[in-house]
Amino acid sequence: MCDRPRRLLAIVLVTSLLSFAAAASSSSNATDFETLLCLKLHLSSSPNSLLGSWVQNNSIPFCSWPGVTCNASRVVALDLENSSLDGRIPSCISNLTLLSRIHFPGNLLSSHIPAQLWQLSRLSYLNLSSNSLTGSIPNTLSSTSLQVIDLGNNKLSGDIPESLGMLRNLSVLRLARNSLTGSIPLSLGSSSSNSLVSVILANNSLTGPIPSALAHSSSLQVLNLVRNNLDGEIPPALFNSTSLQRLALGWNNFSGSIPAVVPNFNSPLQALILSVNTLAGTIPPTLGNFSSLRILLLAANSFKGSIPVSIAKIPNLQELDISYNLLSGTVPVPIFNMSSVTYLSLAVNSFIGELPFDIGYTLPSIQTFILQQNKVGGKIPASLANATNFLSINLGANAFYGIIPSFGSLSNLEELILASNQLEAGDWSFLSSLANCTQLQVLSLGTNMMQGNLPSSVGSLANSLGALVLHANKMSGSIPPELGNLTNLSFLRMEQNQFAGDLPSTIGNLASLTYVDLSRNRLSGQIPSSIGKLRQMNNLFLQENNFSGPIPRTLGDCRRLITLNLSCNSLSESIPRELFFLDSLSAGLDLSHNQLSGQIPQEIGRLINIGPLNFSNNHLSGHIPTALGACIRLESLRLEGNLLDGRIPESFSNLRGIAEIDLSRNNLSGEVPNFFQSFNSLKHLNLSFNDLEGQMPQGGMFQNSSEVSVQGNSMLCSSSPMLQLPLCFASSRHRRTWRTLKITGISVAALALACLSCVVFILLKRRSKRSKQSDQPSYTEMKSFSYADLAKATNGFSPDNLVGSGAYGSVYKGVLESETNGMIAVKVFKLDQLGAPKSFVAECEAFRNTRHHNLVRVISACSTWDNKGNDFKALIIEFMANGTLESWIYSETRRPLSLGSRVTIAVDIAAALDYLHNSCVPPIVHCDLKPSNVLLDDAMGARLSDFGLAKFLQSHNSSSTITSTSLAGPRGSIGYIAPGKHLL
Repeated sequence: MCDRPRRLLAIVLVTSLLSFAAAASSSSNATDFETLLCLKLHLSSSPNSLLGSWVQNNSIPFCSWPGVTCNASRVVALDLENSSLDGRIPSCISNLTLLSRIHFPGNLLSSHIPAQLWQLSRLSYLNLSSNSLTGSIPNTLSSTSLQVIDLGNNKLSGDIPESLGMLRNLSVLRLARNSLTGSIPLSLGSSSSNSLVSVILANNSLTGPIPSALAHSSSLQVLNLVRNNLDGEIPPALFNSTSLQRLALGWNNFSGSIPAVVPNFNSPLQALILSVNTLAGTIPPTLGNFSSLRILLLAANSFKGSIPVSIAKIPNLQELDISYNLLSGTVPVPIFNMSSVTYLSLAVNSFIGELPFDIGYTLPSIQTFILQQNKVGGKIPASLANATNFLSINLGANAFYGIIPSFGSLSNLEELILASNQLEAGDWSFLSSLANCTQLQVLSLGTNMMQGNLPSSVGSLANSLGALVLHANKMSGSIPPELGNLTNLSFLRMEQNQFAGDLPSTIGNLASLTYVDLSRNRLSGQIPSSIGKLRQMNNLFLQENNFSGPIPRTLGDCRRLITLNLSCNSLSESIPRELFFLDSLSAGLDLSHNQLSGQIPQEIGRLINIGPLNFSNNHLSGHIPTALGACIRLESLRLEGNLLDGRIPESFSNLRGIAEIDLSRNNLSGEVPNFFQSFNSLKHLNLSFNDLEGQMPQGGMFQNSSEVSVQGNSMLCSSSPMLQLPLCFASSRHRRTWRTLKITGISVAALALACLSCVVFILLKRRSKRSKQSDQPSYTEMKSFSYADLAKATNGFSPDNLVGSGAYGSVYKGVLESETNGMIAVKVFKLDQLGAPKSFVAECEAFRNTRHHNLVRVISACSTWDNKGNDFKALIIEFMANGTLESWIYSETRRPLSLGSRVTIAVDIAAALDYLHNSCVPPIVHCDLKPSNVLLDDAMGARLSDFGLAKFLQSHNSSSTITSTSLAGPRGSIGYIAPGKHLL
């Protein structure tokens, strides 16, 4: 009887436990169901996507929903790859407590990775790659059972958590293509994670060295750290690894040399990628011991020396790239005997020698061979045509010569680059043979010695051809119309040849062209209107040819044009308005050195993106359009050498970023705008040889005479002599009076030669009656100057202050505070020259006896010793801001003197000579009258200078004649007899 109650109690307990378990299971199922609906709510997608079928429907259990995997009615895996998910991963995902796999790659997920993932203790696989996730990697993932972590190709930032190294079962870590920073965790690869097989951290911004634990990992098979900022030396342990198969460290800052490790076992290393670092030294021969290598990339380092022959012993090497180093010598012949090599790049080194004649037989598997920019010469081996797997041959920038062999047997050839050698075309049969290369995309033969006519067979090249480069040869004849058959051509360079005749209209068939350069040839005729069909064209260069006629209006249809250069031709008529609707023009519009006429259209203001603009040396007329001020990105404006008139537009004040403006050699009038003073980027302003007037601005760039050119504007003045302009009068009234007098003088001078003679005669008579009272002080009134005073005034007689030099002395400009305008000229005599001391005495004597406003004024004389105790003699004279007459009449940069100015100067010189010959006692003969000895003052008045050879004639009451030099032989400049010598 006692057993029966016990049995009943046991039955009740078991029944209760089963009921509780069933209730718990039902509750967990409901939680998973609700969690999946929560996921759908946050992972929004189109109704037709994978989540569109996740609906509350009793007929389809959630474990049967697409992407959901269950075990015992519990969700254990979610696979939603490429499902157009574009929301964020909600934290409710942590309610799937039995979840072991999350696979969401290839979606548009954003926001952060939920930190609550740590609650998924059974999670072993996490793949969220190729999304748009942001923020940092949660440092709580170490609480999971993760074996695979793939978060690559997102927008994650911050450091890699150190805790990831604590995941005991972690085998794969892929974090490539993010914005991760900091160093690689030291714990990664430690003994606690000895199952680590693959670490891919490429394309981030990681810094620091490779951790020792990672380098010594005994299980690691793949280590990819390319394109970071890692530094330090490469750990030798990586080359002693018994498991490592792929080591990719390229595009970092690793330094030192490649460890010369000799493995005592058959290393499994198959790929070694060290390109683009700062590695140096020699390539170690020990690399030849890595017999499993398939890929060896050492490009763009600083390796020197020769190529180790041992590399050729690697039996199955497929890719070898040692380009962009400092290697030299001849390439070992065994390198060309590697029958397994498909990719061989030796470019940009200093290799010499010749290619083996049988290279096409000894490299039977070769697909890509790059040798460009070395010093390899000889003839191109014809046997290359036997390597029928060729895709690309690049022998450019070497010293190959001779005739180009036939490559017609290379039916898979995509690139043939032979530019920058000394190759010849022969009978051009090689070009015809290339018609068999039906996959050809690039043909580059520029900068060689190919002569003769380009054959029509060029039109038979593969329709796939995208780039044709023939520039800088000696090709002649016409451009064959068959060129228009290459309808997929996008890049065409034929400049710097001798092509002549018309540009064929079939060029309009090349609708894919983006870059065309036919410049520096002898092409003539009109530019065909069909060129407007090149709607994809970005750059068109036709300069330095003989094109004539109008610019085709159809160019306005090339809406993607960035650069257009038609300069140095014979194009005529007006500039078509259609050009100014090309708002894509930004890199330059150059129509200079043609025969274009008419006005510049106001539509030019539509070129809102233009940088350099050059319309110089044409026959353009009218005003400069105010619309130019709308071209606010203008960097350079050149309109010189035209017939433009009117004022400089006020709208130019908008051109704040411009660096160069050249408006010289036009007919511009008005004043120089003050706003140029505030242009910080303007480095060159040329306004010379116009009709500008008024006072020059004083601030900004106008304080630097090397940046401003304004000569040849006779009505301009300046308050400073720096710009070599006349100094302005004190008041505007005086300026107007002076301007009126000059205009009147020019008009009167042009009336008749007889009237000019009368004016000269009257002026001479009037001046001869003037008082001889001098404005020049006597010697007793002259100021005294020491050598130190003059040295200070001229910056120690600096070469920068030198304004002229002659046989007996040099003239320096200087500044003396005691003078009215501060500026003086100091003539320092070269006392070591024969006759120089006498010249000094003669000039002092001449100036002591002369007083006239058309003679240069002497401020003082200095006869002392310099700071080394040497004899020193100098004259301090008035500084003439406008220099010598010679600098005006023989200069190619100054504007020619007007007729009125020439007459005024001639009268001034005549007055000076009349005074010397007829009013001085005794009379003085200058003996060296020439343009370089005539100085021009601020008002362009003439002053006679340099009396070093002057002679005093015998007076009527004197029995002696005082001369400055011996009378023996002719005096004056060599090859020149000065006026007045007849008086001697």
